[in-house]
Amino acid sequence: MDKTVLEQVIAICTDAGAAILDIYHSSAELQVDIKPDDSPVTAADLAAHKILAPALAQIIEGVPVLSEEQAIPPFAERSQWHRYWIVDPLDGTKEFIRRTGEFTVNVALIENGKPVLGVVHVPVLGITYAGCRNIGAFKRAASGDVAIHVRPLKPRLEAGDAVALVASRSHGAGIVGQLVERIESRLGTVECKNMGSSLKLCLVAEGAADLYPRLAPTCEWDTAAAQAVVEAAGGVVVDDQFRLLRYNRKDSLLNPFFFVIGDTSFDWRDLLVTKPPVN
Repeated sequence: MDKTVLEQVIAICTDAGAAILDIYHSSAELQVDIKPDDSPVTAADLAAHKILAPALAQIIEGVPVLSEEQAIPPFAERSQWHRYWIVDPLDGTKEFIRRTGEFTVNVALIENGKPVLGVVHVPVLGITYAGCRNIGAFKRAASGDVAIHVRPLKPRLEAGDAVALVASRSHGAGIVGQLVERIESRLGTVECKNMGSSLKLCLVAEGAADLYPRLAPTCEWDTAAAQAVVEAAGGVVVDDQFRLLRYNRKDSLLNPFFFVIGDTSFDWRDLLVTKPPVN
């Protein structure tokens, strides 16, 4: 995958972000509808989708687009896809409705179940996180591009620094609290920051956080783009049994619970995987 394709995706995501901001800053009352899965959808979700889906389909001939805001093909069809785009036109719709600014445009290219290219655009901040296999990861702002990398944990622990954990603003507070207690009993102080959307994964990718535990439901379009960024920055995304998070392997598009890890040399598995009781 070359950087030309990555730049095309960034441009398309930026266009979708502009359409979202037009609605976000509009004085008109925001209409919120509820989808069959009880998740909210707004005109901004649909406006972004209408930009992203046809534009992505033209980048690489014959590569299908899977978007949250369109009918999902049956697995019998999807299982034949060895390469496809997966899109969340507006990740963090609840944050969009609350006007926190913590929402993103997510696009990833999946090859054989692996996210190999990802773009996470943050419309309100005007920044973009991007990552690609064999290219690396970077953060783009008005001032230019800055390469991003996950950060090592061991030297910071030796210096007495806190473990920086990022968690969902809306989901799984109780179980995350238990995890924080377990980490503190082993490693010391934990500083926890709550945030919406795939920005949480990007904080790990850019070395602003060490760990993101997601112990509540997500869908594959929620995570694929940011996972590509995390992996290009040197981190990893694993399920709750420490298997690499993979895509389009089953009928359901729900992810298992997962962990986003910065320092892969640290023995997180021993700390995070709950062991069965001994009889």
